[in-house]
Amino acid sequence: PPPFPTREQILAFVAEATEPVGKREIAKAFGIKGAAKIDLKRILKEIEEDGAVDRGRGGLATAGRLPPVVLTDIRSRDRHGDFLAIPVEWTGTGKPPSIVLTQPRGPRKGNRPAAGIGDRALVRVERDAEGGYTGRVIKVIGKNKAEIIGVYRAGAQGGRIVPVEKRSQGREILIPPGEEGQARDGDLVAVSLERETRFGLPRGRVRERLGSLGSEKAVSLIALHLHNIPHVFSDATLAEADQAEPAALAGREDWRDRPLLTIDPPDAKDHDDAVMAEHDPDPANPGGFILTVAIADVAAYVRPGSSLDREALERGNSVYFPDRVVPMLPERISNDLCSLREGEDRPAIAVRMVITADGEKRRHTFHRVMMRSRAKLAYAQAQAAIDGQPDAATGPLLEPALRPLWTAYAALRAARDRRGPLALDLPERKVLLSPEGAVDRVIVPERLDAHRLIEEFMIQANVAAAETLEAAKQALIYRVHDEPAQEKMQALGEVLASVGIKLPKEGALRPALFNRILGSVAGSEHATFINEVVLRSQAQAVYAAENLGHFGLNLRRYAHFTSPIRRYADLIVHRALITACRLGSDGLPAAVSLGELAQIGEQISAAERRAMAAERETIDRLIAHHLVDRIGATFAGQIAGVTRSGLFIKLDETGADGFVPISQLGADYFRHEEARHALVGERSGETFRLGDRVEVRLVEAAPVAGALRFELLSEGKTRAGSGKDSGGRKPGGRPFKAAPSGRPPGIRNSGTRHRGSRR
Repeated sequence: PPPFPTREQILAFVAEATEPVGKREIAKAFGIKGAAKIDLKRILKEIEEDGAVDRGRGGLATAGRLPPVVLTDIRSRDRHGDFLAIPVEWTGTGKPPSIVLTQPRGPRKGNRPAAGIGDRALVRVERDAEGGYTGRVIKVIGKNKAEIIGVYRAGAQGGRIVPVEKRSQGREILIPPGEEGQARDGDLVAVSLERETRFGLPRGRVRERLGSLGSEKAVSLIALHLHNIPHVFSDATLAEADQAEPAALAGREDWRDRPLLTIDPPDAKDHDDAVMAEHDPDPANPGGFILTVAIADVAAYVRPGSSLDREALERGNSVYFPDRVVPMLPERISNDLCSLREGEDRPAIAVRMVITADGEKRRHTFHRVMMRSRAKLAYAQAQAAIDGQPDAATGPLLEPALRPLWTAYAALRAARDRRGPLALDLPERKVLLSPEGAVDRVIVPERLDAHRLIEEFMIQANVAAAETLEAAKQALIYRVHDEPAQEKMQALGEVLASVGIKLPKEGALRPALFNRILGSVAGSEHATFINEVVLRSQAQAVYAAENLGHFGLNLRRYAHFTSPIRRYADLIVHRALITACRLGSDGLPAAVSLGELAQIGEQISAAERRAMAAERETIDRLIAHHLVDRIGATFAGQIAGVTRSGLFIKLDETGADGFVPISQLGADYFRHEEARHALVGERSGETFRLGDRVEVRLVEAAPVAGALRFELLSEGKTRAGSGKDSGGRKPGGRPFKAAPSGRPPGIRNSGTRHRGSRR
């Protein structure tokens, strides 16, 4: 028999192995058989106890080093744009090592999903020349469901984690001594669940310290990490942005003398669209106008395949929180080179549209230009000038620039009314913060004609972009909004029937149908309720390479063109226009296939949904923190959601949503009637329905989770509609019952919508 291997030989074999190794592989390699395996087992145990090797799920590996195949969580990107993964299990000292994932060559095989941030993946790793790790994804296991984001609370013996997700509220995680990493009391941390039993708290260990909740931007920090939103640009991306030079006039039309101006919110930092209107001198178009919409030429700086481009695609869009903006592009691009600043030369792609006196478009052309914004105006400022109160900035612009814009808008508005897009009336609230970052107040901004003017100009420009690209047979990404699904229409019909409105069962679906319904309840007690259920009946708008039309806007073709600073879809459309209209060599690469565009559409649609959820949850947390000192106060509100578990109440004062558990509705047994969006008492007939006005008392606020729990003070309507108490309770109030331990108080909030962002 061969000689028994020495300790050094065994360690060398483990270090050089390209596959996971254990006792069986070592015995086979050295020809160890029979009773000699007992000695091998002993020496392996000694080596392990000495700390020379680590034992993982795949077998043995040199201490402080990863085994050849390891289960990882993909957490971020490096400065070159490559994914970085971290091992799920790490027994070495210090922080677990990062693994740079190399991209496979050639197309992916089969329908195997591509790895992305937030995924858990099996990776084959190798040591590089500098002692680091590179890896190749063998298989994507799924999302990292074992990781929890929470707030660390230090204790005498270890600590505990308070999860930030509502579904995990009331379910703390125990952190044993030594497993807290670098976390300090009050820190936001990522925790890996180690063990969970039927009894007692689940155990975990701190994987990463994400930041202090005492910092200025702690609330949005929670949403960023919870939704895996990239918010730190790589060094390579920042370097590309810093090295970018202002675009030259060569190859562009010189439009610097034209009275283009920007109209934005007063706190806007980037200005990506400018507008102007003039009367058409063509006698064949009496009373007509020439409208111009100029959009920042982001494609001049963000080239396909660059680090800027890769990171913009990963982000998909800018994310807007009350306390910060997470931009799609670095500030050097978004707030400087591509911001249409007043009095400064900026490159743009412009569309020139000729419309008739009644607002119908006759033709349009696209141009690559150099422009100089005449003025930077706020919505209210421009509106005040039109309403007879110009200031020093708007006075000189009133007749030559602003008046033609409003006259042209009147024509577009008439055409819009004839087209009949979906006209939902749901006020949008905006959270205003104090200088310290706390909620100052929640307002409903006034909807001005200045807002509608810019919105209509942008819609017309988006339509022109889609029409041009279709005519050139150029692939693009559409903004599509499908018609409502049949099952949703059936549910809507049942709800409408409960308030005496009949929904036609036959005929093609058109926005006009919904507008007639909304018009019939305008000003009534059912107006908000019906607007809500009509909104819920609609499909979600997405990005796609195939045109399905835009149902809500009642348009056959529609593409996002007007915000390439903050939406990747618009950048794709800009590149497609450059190619289709022969405006330069930096357009959409010919190698980009329809399938790739479809995949990009899916990716940025998911990024948009991710951003919306993060924005909504951040507002929830801010308002919950704002109300934590008002426990016991009463509020007026409206039932905004009905589930079998209870009622969601939207407060009039702040727009925040809170939850009333069904156990607190009284002694009756309440049945959930999904079709009617109602909870109905089995014995009394007392009914709580979506849209009903109610009064509630705040009994609990969880700022970290952004959750509120209410006690319902109002009584439901009986079958007779009297609103009297049929359950034997005293009028004017309800007995309070504590919710069962661990019941998550729910909250939903519509958040803040930004101009033209999600139609």
